[in-house]
Amino acid sequence: MKPIGKVTHYYGKLGVAIIKLQDELKLGDRIRIEKGERVFDQEVASLHKNYQPIERAGAGDEVGVKVAEKTQEGAIVVLLGEGE
Repeated sequence: MKPIGKVTHYYGKLGVAIIKLQDELKLGDRIRIEKGERVFDQEVASLHKNYQPIERAGAGDEVGVKVAEKTQEGAIVVLLGEGE
């Protein structure tokens, strides 16, 4: 597992987290979002940049990801390896 970004904003009504990336993220990746006791894993099924769907993003990009659970600003996003 390696940290790849941080949640900078969460849109509760949409269930979308805005993530500032430090590394690559692509559709189909498995991620963990964690802050305090709130931790959950999910597959990246939706990835947007500037309101447009994309398949991958890199370091420095700010992207929107549909999330399975509520999260908070400052939550750490970790890329999970296979089987994690």
